[in-house]
Amino acid sequence: MYFFGEQRLTMDKRFVSGKDMSMSLSKQLQVFLLHARQDEESVRRLYRRLLKEGADVWLDQEKLLPGQDWVYEIHKAIENSDMVIACLSRQFNKQGGFRHEELRLALEKAASLPEGTTFLIPARLEKCELPEPLRRWQCVDLFETSGYKKLIRVLKEWAVIP
Repeated sequence: MYFFGEQRLTMDKRFVSGKDMSMSLSKQLQVFLLHARQDEESVRRLYRRLLKEGADVWLDQEKLLPGQDWVYEIHKAIENSDMVIACLSRQFNKQGGFRHEELRLALEKAASLPEGTTFLIPARLEKCELPEPLRRWQCVDLFETSGYKKLIRVLKEWAVIP
């Protein structure tokens, strides 16, 4: 539903433990994690991993303050993000909620960027169908052994572009 990151229990154990290859980013990225509330445990693990890599990751429970207009803050966070990682699961596909508005905003921003720009990354937390609007982008399977390394490789490539 917001920015965050982590994985699902079915994900590779190296992803969960953080024992796979460490790849610190050379430039701080603003990353928004879009997810279903039911995937929060997995998304929080991803959030912590990305923070350790040097990314600035927005998580509602960490960034939103009492009294803030959360809809406005989420819109602003997506607009200011360098990348959006859509954390996908069967739960994401099943239920409604504000995450679909977040996805719409991310798709609008992606459409406004030059062709070939990496902005929206579909990241599957488990085997599941990709929502129709995300099928044009190559997804990363974070439940696979090499999934996290592939994700970090993309983030590192973005971080070294002047």
